Amino acid sequence: MDLKKYFKDESNLGTGIRQFFSEQLQLNLQTPTERAMPPSSIQKDIPEEKLSDISSIYFGGKLSDQTFQDEGDQSSLEEAEQELNQGKYASVLVFGVELNTSEPTRSRLAEITRWLNRKSLGAPVAVIFRYDGLLAFSNGERTQYMRGGREGEKVGKVAVLRDIDIIKHHPGHSQILSQLIVAKTGKNKIETFEGLYQYWQEVFSVSLLNKKFYLEISTWYFWAINHVVFPGQPTAVDAYEKDKELEDLIQEHKATHVIRMLTRLLFVWFIKEKKLVPEALFELKTLQKDILKNISPFHETGLYVEANKESVYYKAILQNLFFATLNCPIEGDYLDTRKRGFRGDGYGTHRGIDWLMRYKKHFKDPDAFLAMVNGTVPFLNGGLFECLDDKTQNLYIDGFSDQMTKGEQLIVPDYLFIGAEEEEDLS
Repeated sequence: MDLKKYFKDESNLGTGIRQFFSEQLQLNLQTPTERAMPPSSIQKDIPEEKLSDISSIYFGGKLSDQTFQDEGDQSSLEEAEQELNQGKYASVLVFGVELNTSEPTRSRLAEITRWLNRKSLGAPVAVIFRYDGLLAFSNGERTQYMRGGREGEKVGKVAVLRDIDIIKHHPGHSQILSQLIVAKTGKNKIETFEGLYQYWQEVFSVSLLNKKFYLEISTWYFWAINHVVFPGQPTAVDAYEKDKELEDLIQEHKATHVIRMLTRLLFVWFIKEKKLVPEALFELKTLQKDILKNISPFHETGLYVEANKESVYYKAILQNLFFATLNCPIEGDYLDTRKRGFRGDGYGTHRGIDWLMRYKKHFKDPDAFLAMVNGTVPFLNGGLFECLDDKTQNLYIDGFSDQMTKGEQLIVPDYLFIGAEEEEDLS
């Protein structure tokens, strides 16, 4: 879905919204004016300082039963408000809001949505926000209330999908936006406003989005567990001593390690969304061009399968992020003298010091990588990112080492994190 075509910075947001609805969502959104409204037009009783992050507001149009006719619903905002004042609520008013801030919070976007709902006399609204090259979509539920002695509607829960990159949007965002497209034919076709409203509420449902998120995590877990090897993998001797099947012990071993890795990775992802981890560490092109000497994002077979065993991304990027960045201060002080950096060269140098970075050989410029993470990533004084290895006893659990002894293996292929989607039978 090409968002740049409709929402590039210099374009009129109101025009972009109508074209986006018409060409992408198959909804004939109309309005007689493209003129922006001042922030004060939301509500007269809102103090001016509370509107300072709003540059302008656009009325995109009204979605009603007429939207599904050839001519569309061409009501102006004034006409729409007049109908609403008469108690006619079978519509959604669409607004565009231009913000002059780069990082609006979810609660702020929800607050503006509720203000626009009040302006719409209780009718549900859909709002598209644009800020710093990003978009946010918000949608409010309808609930019943009494206004002026007669039944009306007010906004309930506000669902917000935010930080959608106009140029390079995340696949998850693209997937959700594609679900907003209205079917015009087939058994799922939508021909009325009520059908559209119920369908969009389902798409924006928080519980549905959560269910989908956890389903994707679960699928990734069952996929990954078949492709990894961690140190300390059980042997036939272990199976004999514990009187268990070797295959069961190996699966249990893998499950424990993948769950631990996934827990750490999810935490990293969440703080990345807070801009506390560089986005570049998750972008294949940047990794290949500027950071790593080699990376194997494709699931290779035959002669090239050895490349996947290198596990460069997990070792050089994720393990260094887990154990030697999030688990170590940038600079030491009198309470904690540790300082971020790479371990010294030479076999055995800094052995057992798990808060120093490893795998220097995989980086194009190790110092640049260190400067990048030091400029963004905080020190988290907690146990989640503590390395569990005991190298003085040659005991490897996480396998954070470029000099493991006893033939231990750590294989977590790059394609599990960075690469094309693939299909696999997980049954």
